[in-house]
Amino acid sequence: MFNFGLLLIRLVIGVLFVGHGAQKLFGWFGGYGLKGTGGWFESIGMKPGVTMALFAGLAELIGGLLFALGLLTPLAGIIIAGTMVIAIVKVHGANGLWATSNGYEYNLTLLAIALGVALIGPGEYALDTFLF
Repeated sequence: MFNFGLLLIRLVIGVLFVGHGAQKLFGWFGGYGLKGTGGWFESIGMKPGVTMALFAGLAELIGGLLFALGLLTPLAGIIIAGTMVIAIVKVHGANGLWATSNGYEYNLTLLAIALGVALIGPGEYALDTFLF
């Protein structure tokens, strides 16, 4: 059951990050694409906005895909955790902890999950298990 639990965590978190990356990069799933996300990034002081949106989108897409597949899991966890640290520092941190105030509660939860899986490993149902 332990390995199935890790698979479930990796798939849900990983696929959601892939979706967030696709929102930023391609405007899919109700996202704003590079130009729209880049404009918002500029408005919060992340410049150049389109370049930062590209980096954020790629980090979420690639980190999420690797995490879901259980491939290079420690690296995937660090990539995901890094995006959440930036989200906390640049967007949610000033609002306090709780999500009800647009705080960083959710970002901290995702950060903990990503680092936790990176530290304990992806489980048996992962590409890392078969390749390394």
